[in-house]
Amino acid sequence: MRRLDHFMAAANAQYYATRDPFFDFTTAPEITQAFGEVLGAWAAVAWGTIGRPDPVILAEAGPGRGTLMADAMRVLGRVAPDFGRAARLHLVESSPRLRTIQATALPGAAWHDAAEELPDGPMILLANEFLDALPIRQFRRDGDGWTERHVIDAGFVDIVAAPPSRHAEDGEMVEVCEPAHGLMRALGDRFRHHPGVALFLDYGPAESAPGDSLQALRDGAPVEPWVSPGTADLTAHVDFSALAATARKAGCEVQGPVPQGIFLAGIGLFQRTGQLAQTQPPAGASRLIEAARRLAEPDRMGRLFKAMAVCHAGCPALPGLESSGAAS
Repeated sequence: MRRLDHFMAAANAQYYATRDPFFDFTTAPEITQAFGEVLGAWAAVAWGTIGRPDPVILAEAGPGRGTLMADAMRVLGRVAPDFGRAARLHLVESSPRLRTIQATALPGAAWHDAAEELPDGPMILLANEFLDALPIRQFRRDGDGWTERHVIDAGFVDIVAAPPSRHAEDGEMVEVCEPAHGLMRALGDRFRHHPGVALFLDYGPAESAPGDSLQALRDGAPVEPWVSPGTADLTAHVDFSALAATARKAGCEVQGPVPQGIFLAGIGLFQRTGQLAQTQPPAGASRLIEAARRLAEPDRMGRLFKAMAVCHAGCPALPGLESSGAAS
């Protein structure tokens, strides 16, 4: 019997070390090159807001095949060559198999097992669908007490536990992602000494909501999380509100979260898609436009996915997040 977060951490480590996750799901950078390109341009603007430090760490957490950063670096060579020259590329990736793939797409990068291991200095961090794969704990309110979910061979079992920091009504379940909160605190420590911005794009509600959001995908289809651990991708919704509160308590400013569709539209996804479409035959242009709509339309990925930036105190408003204000 193992606590859920311990089980999830071990299962996902084995999964990413041995399987091709993109057979089970498709992330935004793999849907269209315009996604990585507009994020690259966004990072260049963010670099300007933190004073154009040279050198600057340009990092990605959970880089997959390296597609997002490769697209970003390509566009930087055209639209922001000074930033491209100042950037020192660092990747947060623990899977040796994925590191090998990333090395082909991003020669010269440096790798780290955790974001907390990134070297000191000014930093722009991009993290697309990174937080959702971090292990969670699940607690259920049971009258005046609490139980915590554990995993056994045949499924789940709830064990009496100390209460979490979150409130819940009787019978409700709450989820806590301790590694994500640890990352917010680490960013607070970092940004007290160096300017920087960390952009997170992931799926989950903008406000904390009780419920069981754990899901497992194997061969592109939902499966029970405890069956054949290491052969399915385990994820859970990101609690943006709770993470924002932790980041602020650590001394960071937070911009967002805003729906991904609003963010991407605000930083030029459709303009870039239109430029790319003009270079394609009609069928190719239609595919590009459909890909952008998939990322941004509210009934697809545009509302469920959110964008949130965590940055140093005094950071100006960042593109695509202006309407959210810079909460302190």
